[in-house]
Amino acid sequence: MNKLYFYLLTALLLLNFSFSTAQAPKKIIIEHSDFVDVQQSEIPGAIVLTGNVVIIHEGIRMTCNKAYQFRESNEVKAFGNVVMIQGDTLTMNSKYAEYNGDTKFAMATGNVVMRDPKMTLTTDTINFDRNLQEAFYNTYGTVRDQENVLRSKSGRYFMKQKKLQFLTAVTVTNPKYVIKSNHLDYFTNSGHAYLFGPSTITGKDDFIYTEKGFYDTKKNLATLLTNSYIKYNDRLIKGDSMFYDKAKDFASATRNVKITDSINRGVIRGHYAEVYKQKDSMFVTKRAVAVNFVENDSVYIHAKVLMITGKPQDRIIRAFKNARIYKTDMSGKCDSIHSSERIGLTKMIGKPVLWNGESQMTGDIMHLISNSVTEKLDSLKVLNNAFIVQKDTLGTGYNQVKGVNLYGKFLDNKLHEVDIIKNTEVIYYNYSEKQELTGIEKAVCSRINMILEDNKITMMTMFDNPDGIFYPEADLPENARKLRGFIWRGDERIRTKDDIFPPEENEYHDKMLKETEADSIKEEVPMEIRKETLDYDKKKKGK
Repeated sequence: MNKLYFYLLTALLLLNFSFSTAQAPKKIIIEHSDFVDVQQSEIPGAIVLTGNVVIIHEGIRMTCNKAYQFRESNEVKAFGNVVMIQGDTLTMNSKYAEYNGDTKFAMATGNVVMRDPKMTLTTDTINFDRNLQEAFYNTYGTVRDQENVLRSKSGRYFMKQKKLQFLTAVTVTNPKYVIKSNHLDYFTNSGHAYLFGPSTITGKDDFIYTEKGFYDTKKNLATLLTNSYIKYNDRLIKGDSMFYDKAKDFASATRNVKITDSINRGVIRGHYAEVYKQKDSMFVTKRAVAVNFVENDSVYIHAKVLMITGKPQDRIIRAFKNARIYKTDMSGKCDSIHSSERIGLTKMIGKPVLWNGESQMTGDIMHLISNSVTEKLDSLKVLNNAFIVQKDTLGTGYNQVKGVNLYGKFLDNKLHEVDIIKNTEVIYYNYSEKQELTGIEKAVCSRINMILEDNKITMMTMFDNPDGIFYPEADLPENARKLRGFIWRGDERIRTKDDIFPPEENEYHDKMLKETEADSIKEEVPMEIRKETLDYDKKKKGK
């Protein structure tokens, strides 16, 4: 029994000894030195190694001209042409270095150059934690890889993730752009950059600002979130979420999109947009509206889809599906709108209706023509089945004029004179100076000319053998007081710029605003690392 107890005790002691030995830090090994000396009076506790010194410790190899080895504390101090190599993953050159074998912590200073297969870092001093496989510096440093040069006051390198992190001013320089940020995470294998806080990306022909974004420096692709915008020479694009492909000069924006055109003095809004710079075109939808500023007024164009194409001064706006237009004293709606800024022509196509003051105009096609120099409205054409209706402000009737075509002239952006030609018919309510109805005139002729002031008819002249009858109110029955084709669409009239949007689009807009507000109160944190970044090397191996 005593013998068995002895064997068990011995085995436990040996096991404990083996476990303790396995856990204990390994001693630094001096593989070679031309000379060895001990100078206890000058350097207590140190062995002085001189000439072609080679030091080994758990996967790291260090060479230098001279070194002090402190066996008791398991440390070395290396001088002159120091080279530290960790497998095939890391090489570091410096004038001086310190290394602790117990903590596996190294410090290198003096023209430090750290290299791995993807990048080179130069700075004055680097601290390297081998346990965490992290290196950091607080002196100005420069990182170079195949695509970029990164300069910063301080930085940290996470070797396992192949990630550089900068939390102070950093500049990334590339032949095509310059990135500036105070918080940037950069992955050396993929070239992916994550930006947080005020950051800019400046190219030859564009400028990007973001406070939370991702940029693929190899493919020149960007995803931008908080307070971001993209600026071209003449356009500024904003949105809650944006994507940008620099190579294709393509940008898309989602939610609260605003595109400002500085040359044509216009703004386009919506909740989704695509901009193609090379083609000078854009596509906007989801409560889309284009606003052009003309003198002291603004012209609003809305539709389910807006397409804007053409170079500055030659832009064309196309509005599809339930198109609407509004300015202070004029509004309208139709199926689609085609507007050319170069020739100043806006076509309203598909059941168009236009309200000018209290007058309603309809026809098969409408043309609004502007002066391309002054940008003021110059003239109006209503082609085929032209019909003007003006509600009698003192009674229940309607003043009406119809013909084949209508031609109008504007004065100071207000309709001043109108000619209606061919097969013209008129119903007009006449009042005395005391605002009493004197009778209703009903006539036909070849052409009618009307003069308007403050959007009201002040003079009407009929040409070419007019044939008309003046009826007392009692002598003209109700069913005879409307011309053939009469339709009153006053309940559809767009009275404010907000009326151009149908109810369902306003509901969608309110929903987007609530989502934006909810996002604004969330704590701002850097973007999560994308799967494409984490799996970058896996994909390369798979190929």
